[in-house]
Amino acid sequence: MNQTVSPKTKLPAVDPVTTEVIGSALSTIVEEMGKAIVRAAYSTNIKERQDCSTVIFDAEGRTLAQAERIPVHLGSLLGIADYVLNKCDLSTVEPGDVFVGNDAHTGGGTHLNDIVFLEPVFFEGELVAWVTNLAHHSDFVDRGHAHIFQEGLRIPPIRLYRKGVLQQDIMDLILLNCQVPRERINDFRAQMAANRLGVQRYQALCEKYGKQIVAAAGVEVLNYADRKTRAGIARIPDGVYEHSCRFDSNLVEDVMDLKVKIEVKGDEIFFDLAGNPEQVRAPINMVMTATLATVYFAVKALVDPDIPANSGFHRAIHVTAPEGTLFNAVAPAAVYSRTDPGQRLVDLIFAALSKAIPEEVCAACTGGGLLTFSGMHPRTGRFYVYNEMCGGSMGGRAHMDGLDGVQVHTTNTANIPIEALEYEHPVMVERYELVEDSGGPGKFRGGMTMRRKVKILDHTATISAGGTNAVIPPWGLFGGQDGRTTNVELGEGVAPLKRRAGIVGAGQTVAMVASSGGGYGDPKERDRELVRKDLREGRISEKAAREIYGLDI
Repeated sequence: MNQTVSPKTKLPAVDPVTTEVIGSALSTIVEEMGKAIVRAAYSTNIKERQDCSTVIFDAEGRTLAQAERIPVHLGSLLGIADYVLNKCDLSTVEPGDVFVGNDAHTGGGTHLNDIVFLEPVFFEGELVAWVTNLAHHSDFVDRGHAHIFQEGLRIPPIRLYRKGVLQQDIMDLILLNCQVPRERINDFRAQMAANRLGVQRYQALCEKYGKQIVAAAGVEVLNYADRKTRAGIARIPDGVYEHSCRFDSNLVEDVMDLKVKIEVKGDEIFFDLAGNPEQVRAPINMVMTATLATVYFAVKALVDPDIPANSGFHRAIHVTAPEGTLFNAVAPAAVYSRTDPGQRLVDLIFAALSKAIPEEVCAACTGGGLLTFSGMHPRTGRFYVYNEMCGGSMGGRAHMDGLDGVQVHTTNTANIPIEALEYEHPVMVERYELVEDSGGPGKFRGGMTMRRKVKILDHTATISAGGTNAVIPPWGLFGGQDGRTTNVELGEGVAPLKRRAGIVGAGQTVAMVASSGGGYGDPKERDRELVRKDLREGRISEKAAREIYGLDI
């Protein structure tokens, strides 16, 4: 049954053309906010990897528009909006107030490095919307991860600005607990600039059309997303679809069993995550908002990528997970690497629904390989952090190979360019290349993963390296073969890493090779010209062309 938003106050009718214009304007605002953060940011993680997201909520906390950036960030943004609306006395909120938060267990985020800024939008004395942004701050490194108290400073949603005035004592408290405070203060300024831009743009919309028309158009945009989502779900045959897999991470000793059960019933879809492991004393737990963001991404990718990313899209999607488990962790669970199981959850959903919509899914994708260097910069004398989730590749699809050397699913960040990396940090990149024979063989092969080999210059650094799929490779579908596993290559003189971290001296190297996507379909059925092209381009070896693809060389 279709649902519609019932606003608290009677709103005027708005025609479809005006709705489309205002809806497009809202999407443009969040995209412009995102570009403002990237252009004004100080740290490489934000200005180069673009690890940030932006959202506009209406006055009641419903998502009106989210920029197309990092899908998992929606979990953090939903959390802070819900907390402020339910825990704070809104009569005390005034123009220029800005809430900041990052704590996964009190609504501020999904892990502590994602710091969220939430600011109200007032027009003619009335609270009409909220503009929000999030940026991943490369800080809180070289810490324990048994529980969240070891992972960094926890910030519940609190006012950092009151009536536009910075609360310096709050800022001082935050910066005192940061290891790279010079980066943090400048990145915070970029986030503030983005929010102020969002406030001005939304107020300009209200000035042009009137706040009631803008609000009414927002309601129609939500209802449109709801209808579009339900139409897409209705095209999936009714039924119950299940899949399970083995999951490994360098952050836990044991290989885990993960599972998902999906029921499609008419124009609604239900996800049951019961039976998954209990939350663990390691940073791979997911709070419920992170799980919701992950499921929303998977459904949008499969049902209709053009669905507006707003709260109307969420209404037909239902997710349950028992409290205290990996996908619905409670305090004090550690959550830093929550995307490790999150990426596998997307692959699980795709594999389960491959039985119903085989043309829409892809084979399992990379889990990513995290590489972090930290230490004292020999030229500046300041503490530095180089943090990068090295891209692997996408799994093969029904009619197309997977993409090479990319982040996938809910992370979706860029790789740091060599020039920026070497300029900012005391390291040198020796190799940055795609790896031959790394894509999972198939009629449509998985994408190639990449190798990034980094040398430490004139100092000693602490490194953290690892990821998922070091034991279990991403799987293929419909006869496609598995991709390759994650591997950390240690240079001569580097002591083996103990699960997560180690010390690297000057001149020593570490290389990260992330896992790669699986293949789709029997590799013997791959077009012969495509096999020859892969061979010419060095994507596959002669041995693979002959033995796996059956090419007569």
